[in-house]
Amino acid sequence: MLRTLETFTRTESPSTEKIAADQCARVIAGEWKKRGVVVELLLQKHRGAHIRVTTSSGKANAGGQLLVLGHYDTVYASGTLSTMPFRTSAGRIYGPGVFDMKAGIVQALFALDAIQHFHDSLSKRIVFLWTSDEEIGSQSSRKILESEARRSDAVFVLEPSLGPKGLLKTARKGVGEAEITVRGRASHAGLAPEKGVNAIHELALQIARVTEWNDPSNGISINAGLVEGGTRPNVIPDSAKVVLDLRALRIADMQKIERRLRSLGPILHGAKLKVRGGFSRAPLERKCSSELFQRASQLATQMGFAIGEAVAGGGSDGNLTAALGIPTLDGLGAVGDGAHSPGEYVFACTMPQRAALLATLLISG
Repeated sequence: MLRTLETFTRTESPSTEKIAADQCARVIAGEWKKRGVVVELLLQKHRGAHIRVTTSSGKANAGGQLLVLGHYDTVYASGTLSTMPFRTSAGRIYGPGVFDMKAGIVQALFALDAIQHFHDSLSKRIVFLWTSDEEIGSQSSRKILESEARRSDAVFVLEPSLGPKGLLKTARKGVGEAEITVRGRASHAGLAPEKGVNAIHELALQIARVTEWNDPSNGISINAGLVEGGTRPNVIPDSAKVVLDLRALRIADMQKIERRLRSLGPILHGAKLKVRGGFSRAPLERKCSSELFQRASQLATQMGFAIGEAVAGGGSDGNLTAALGIPTLDGLGAVGDGAHSPGEYVFACTMPQRAALLATLLISG
């Protein structure tokens, strides 16, 4: 498993670098082809190829499909290996993308090995889908993964687990961005301030208004993360904008926030507002994952270890499949920490255990 992870990690795969991502896709696909399964490279015009791996059920009367979902793209530019090399130390594996989430792909590969070794047939077909653009919004992969999810009875997402205890992610916040643009009227700040409409002042009032919607106890957060406006201090600014990060734990709250954004009106006389955007990924609510988690927990207990659950503030492609009403269990990938940071790592000893859990989940259908 370590040798395979090293190969995948040394083949760098930034989301925005198509040539590098395509090369990584070919390397990963080559490992899966050794298992005698159907491997397809789904080539993209602007992004790396997506990888679809399909097993047959082995039974003439079998029906249904299980989807194992993940991504091989990383947030690290090509050349990061020179300052963040693949290495092992004190039972930890370091390198760009090992935790998020190439170790998860390796675990799935060895879960397939276990299934093929111990079982002649499966009750359902298994599709493994590894995409190239999850870290930048899944624009080229969304239709593909949603299509596979609609054909599936359950989705197992190999995103990394949460925390050193390897908690599964049974709920995820919905994620989105909204932009509020204000149009005012320019004027001289000293000679004729009364003739102007200050777009920045209006924007400040709007930011104060929307941040009152924050409700941490119910999983709602709105963050003004980017603000632009004005030209120079002695000019009443005629334009300003803010980009908001939106998070909600419940679909009803997501819908409420979007309604409130669309109903915003100007506060200062003469100002005009334009609101764009909203949630791009609906929340993964626990009701969509609870039965799968209970099964995973029971299987883990039978295998001699305990597994817990948690709520994650970030989104994944699991949000997209859950929004379709497909039972989805997330966080089945690597156990470690430091995603998207120079210290990203995986606990090596947990990889076989997680591969065994995934194999057992897939065998049980």
